[in-house]
Amino acid sequence: MNQDLVCAIVLAAGKGTRMKSELVKVLHPVLFVPMIFHVLDALQVLKIKRTVVVVGHQKERMMEALQFHDVILAIQREQLGTGHAVLTAESVLADFHGTALIVCGDIPLIRSETLARMLAQHRQKRPALTIMTTILDDPTHYGRIVLDEEGRVLRIVEERDTTADERRIKIINAGIYCADVDFLFSALKQVGSNNSQGEVYLTDVVEKAIVAKAKVDRYECLEAIEVLGVNSRVELAIANKILQGRRNIRLMESGVTLAAPESSYVAASVEVGQDTVIAPNVYITGTTVIGKGCSIGPFVVINDAEIGNGAKIGPFSVLDNCCIEEGENIAPHTVR
Repeated sequence: MNQDLVCAIVLAAGKGTRMKSELVKVLHPVLFVPMIFHVLDALQVLKIKRTVVVVGHQKERMMEALQFHDVILAIQREQLGTGHAVLTAESVLADFHGTALIVCGDIPLIRSETLARMLAQHRQKRPALTIMTTILDDPTHYGRIVLDEEGRVLRIVEERDTTADERRIKIINAGIYCADVDFLFSALKQVGSNNSQGEVYLTDVVEKAIVAKAKVDRYECLEAIEVLGVNSRVELAIANKILQGRRNIRLMESGVTLAAPESSYVAASVEVGQDTVIAPNVYITGTTVIGKGCSIGPFVVINDAEIGNGAKIGPFSVLDNCCIEEGENIAPHTVR
């Protein structure tokens, strides 16, 4: 086994019933793109050898959405739990012997730096399994990490299976794992479905590892918000706001002025030149390129446009798939 070789398994087969939507959960947009795209972007910089996305619900729609991503799709035809979902990826990883990084497709706030640090710790300590954990004041909906007196992981208990004492535990399972691929699939095949849901839980691999006297480690994510699983419209709005804030900080650090960052929405695909000033309540999306020293007025909507250096866009204008010349002055309420 070569721990320097890393594959990724992205779990994206579930419907997401708490979203109360006809659209599969991971395709709900966060800052203009499906939330799973943010997860794939975080993985992209990690030198992943192979990325497998496990799909199931609305698989045709998922296939269409992911057609331009360098991923291999594994189809979970029945949603029989997270462990079963991971096993679905075994056939496309039959010739892979290294580390599997397992993530969920509904955590758009995860940073590549955090995943990189977890991988580095896993390589250094060389356990069979590393679990990402974090601490939440309100751990509702999350699996709890049960530790022994020396702080070693004993097991993960899904909330629906917890006792009253276990529900008070605030160390939670973030749903991100590093595991030796061979150990992972071997252990999962021994996991049963004797739980309240009758499903194969990925978390039960921990107990299998302990029984086999394999080393189990944990990596603590210090910023709990990174592992927020988006399961509702409320959490969708929270994730959108946080990613908007991160994007706007990067813009301002690059020399762009945002008069009201809290109301400026600029997609990651947009390029903005230095000394451009963006007024409040602006939406800029698509493959838009904005030059240097431009002025974008309030309540402007821009999509797939090219705006030359020094151009001024008047308030309430809507520009879609057009070209604005260098120094051009666009009157308020222009639609082009």
